[in-house]
Order: sequence, then C-alpha cells, then structure tokens
Amino acid sequence: MTIAAVRLNHAVLFVSDLERAVTFWTRAFDMEVVTREPRANAAFLRLRRSGNHHDLGLFGLGAAAPARPRGSVGLYHLAWQVDTIEELEQARTTLANLGAYTGESSHGATKSIYGADPDGNEFEVMWMLPRSEWGAYENAAPVDRLDLAAELRRWGGVPTAGRIVTGENGR
Repeated sequence: MTIAAVRLNHAVLFVSDLERAVTFWTRAFDMEVVTREPRANAAFLRLRRSGNHHDLGLFGLGAAAPARPRGSVGLYHLAWQVDTIEELEQARTTLANLGAYTGESSHGATKSIYGADPDGNEFEVMWMLPRSEWGAYENAAPVDRLDLAAELRRWGGVPTAGRIVTGENGR
C-alpha cells in the first residue's frame, strides 16, 4: 500500500537570519506572515492565492549555523507554480530586481525561472503547458534554452494552474 498524497502542502527551510528570510520571501512572492513562533525562532508564510494554512515555514538558526554545501545530499530546490506565462515573466523581473535570479530553462511541458534566497536555498518558479499540449513531453524532461518571448506569444493568457482558491482579503 502507498501513501495517497495529492500534492506538497508546504515546505520548511532552515535559515541563518529569520528576519532577512521573511523580508526576502514576502518581497519576492508577496507572501503574508500567518504566524510566528518565537520559542522556535520561526515564521510561517502563506501565498496570497493559497488555500493552505501556510506554504512556507522558516526556522532561524543564527549566523553561526553551518551552510550545506551545494551539491551535497539533501533538498536541491523548491518549485512554485504560477498560473500564466505572463506571471512567469513577472517572476523573472522580480527575481532580477531582488538580485536573486539564477537562470531559466525549458523542460518541455514546463517553463522555469530559477532563483536563490539570501541563504542560497534554490527555488524554481514554473509554468506548465496545458495538459493536452504535453505531447512528446509526456514522459520527457529536457533541459533546453527558454525563449520566453516566443512562449509569451504562443501561450499568453492561458491559465494552467487549475482552481485558485480565493476568499477573505483576496486569498
């Protein structure tokens, strides 16, 4: 028997400076701080259009905490999905303005922008083709150059993230 999960609900990161991390994630993704837990030096953040209690937990360890070397065993990156290709273009601009942009690529069925937070935790912002358009990418995940201008011309205005939860205060 397997676990019947439907999606990843939230991620938790260890960070060296909690306030610096909160500032970064709220500026980059317009997240709101749901709550703080001072005893654990932690903050819990939610995306504005999320139906989750929180999407990201941050636990501050202090400046003396050792950094995990890139390429060592452990989490490589998180991937945040956007609804439209225009939102992916905006993500690239936002990350560049924050000095957090690290690259981009096309993986066939998904188009991706990459960044890193102030502690070097890498993340992806991705947009997925409509399921009916996966074609040859159904069982493939190439790493190709992203031509975002061409993707915008082809896919502009096409939402693919599914139902976005809204409620009080635009959530």
